[in-house]
Amino acid sequence: MRVLIVEDELKMASLVRRGLVEEGHAADVAANGEDALWLAQAHPYDAIVLDVMLPGLNGFETCRRLRGAGVWTPVLMLTARDAVEDRVAGLDTGADDYLTKPFSFSELLARLRALARRGEIERPTELVVGDLVLDEDSHEVRRADDLVELTATEFELLRFLMRNPKRVLSKAQILDRVWNYDFGGQSNVVELYISYLRKKIDAGNQPMIHTVRGAGYVLKPAAD
Repeated sequence: MRVLIVEDELKMASLVRRGLVEEGHAADVAANGEDALWLAQAHPYDAIVLDVMLPGLNGFETCRRLRGAGVWTPVLMLTARDAVEDRVAGLDTGADDYLTKPFSFSELLARLRALARRGEIERPTELVVGDLVLDEDSHEVRRADDLVELTATEFELLRFLMRNPKRVLSKAQILDRVWNYDFGGQSNVVELYISYLRKKIDAGNQPMIHTVRGAGYVLKPAAD
């Protein structure tokens, strides 16, 4: 296996990595969620060990962003938090398994082997929100069965919104995911492309793309 360990405690990360290497596996370490997002998109891992309590982006948000970025590598949440609501939160953000600290390395290894055998989740080729349908394979978008012609950037922006329905996405999150770098909060490129999408998606229909003042943008089914 090739495993990505996302853990800010250096001693813990080193122990897990050493154990995996001694078992004949390859392992990389990321100390925070931001590095994990970059590594997971740049390399094909068989599994990700993701600590919940991370500096900056916590494990829940990191997992959510991984799935939003189209990374479907199996994720094992690793944390000292064992409350039921925490386990549910982890699974709801896209994690595949959950292991609480302290743990035995043999159990961690067994769970990783099971996840690796399962492989990547087969992601749906279609995203559906209300009467809006986006086909990720054909790059076709339809609203109420009418074909909507989008540019490549408009398509990526809409895909990100549709992967996170009913969730308010900040300008910074959209910039990071769609344009892959930070404009420093000064550019109006997000507002510009949101307006382009509205003209194509919402024109003649009930609005689906909404502005949440001071927070960002959200895509919701028209009936909501």
